[in-house]
Amino acid sequence: MNDAETIRYHAAHNGRPAELDLLDQTKLPGTLTRLVCTTVDQTHDAIQRLVVRGAPAIGIAAAYGVTLTPVSVNADASLPEAQTRYRQTIDHLATSRPTAVNLFWALDRMRAIVDGFSGQVAELRERLVAEAVRIHDDDRQMCRSIGRHGATLLADCQRVMTHCNAGALATSMWGTALAPIYHLQESGHTLQVFADETRPLLQGARLTAWELHQAGIPVTVCTDSMSGSLMRQGLVDAVIVGADRIAANGDVANKIGTYPLAVLAKHHNLPFYVAAPTNTFDPELESGDLIPIEQRDGDEVSYPCGTDSPRQTPEGVAVVNPAFDVTPADLVTALVTEKGVIPGPNTEKVLAHLRA
Repeated sequence: MNDAETIRYHAAHNGRPAELDLLDQTKLPGTLTRLVCTTVDQTHDAIQRLVVRGAPAIGIAAAYGVTLTPVSVNADASLPEAQTRYRQTIDHLATSRPTAVNLFWALDRMRAIVDGFSGQVAELRERLVAEAVRIHDDDRQMCRSIGRHGATLLADCQRVMTHCNAGALATSMWGTALAPIYHLQESGHTLQVFADETRPLLQGARLTAWELHQAGIPVTVCTDSMSGSLMRQGLVDAVIVGADRIAANGDVANKIGTYPLAVLAKHHNLPFYVAAPTNTFDPELESGDLIPIEQRDGDEVSYPCGTDSPRQTPEGVAVVNPAFDVTPADLVTALVTEKGVIPGPNTEKVLAHLRA
């Protein structure tokens, strides 16, 4: 089994508790280590601390986290009591991250199993495990499909830019924004990638650069403020990013810094693509103005290398640290999903695509 696999799950067996085994992304690129969760609280903490991150991976981890709920599976165990406990777990895990809609999508699937079940508690646990595994497997297929569809947009490119990490570390395998790059590499066309370092958590510099380098794809890290200059020099053919939530009109919430990148791409007449599975869309939200934006601790900016490192901002100075920003649909050249491509996204096109 690959030590860099983002998420592994070991079902309960012969008295051994179930385990959610996560690649600890807070330790990359320096240390390749794993965190094993055996409780719901450990899973909640792992999602909140970004041990596991990336919208699809968060959903997968949360689904497995539901199966860690402590319930009796004896023959005389109370089903209503077990259902109540599972619902409490689902509600608790839903508080771990507010922006990535995949979290709520996956938990809703698990809730539907709980609400619609009648039978023995042991069978309910088996069905929940099966549903979590299905969510994991579905994501693998979505990654491949996004890669295939997105590759058609990047086939004539030589150098692309990406932001944050929307690759294998954020999903079950290839990722979303990086999936077309992996697909093209498999087909014999290797792109050169500029990876924005992505403030404040440096997920581009730490994670995207690490996984692309591991895969043998040429990658160059640039600070977020270098992007426009690289575009002006003609060094970028296209920009492709992932998403944590997409509104009905095609507005996109992604890691902070995505919006100015889209503005720069527009100014330099470069295509700006967003790749995400359909479960990242939130058709209930009319526009991106309604997407909740997670506000994180300012220490992530003041101490970019951790609180045991020197402080980088003056003591007493306020720090703002939104995790995401919203890119309006009119700056998006096309959305790419496992179903295909939505060029020039708007409400009509997005809703038709989701219905297809």
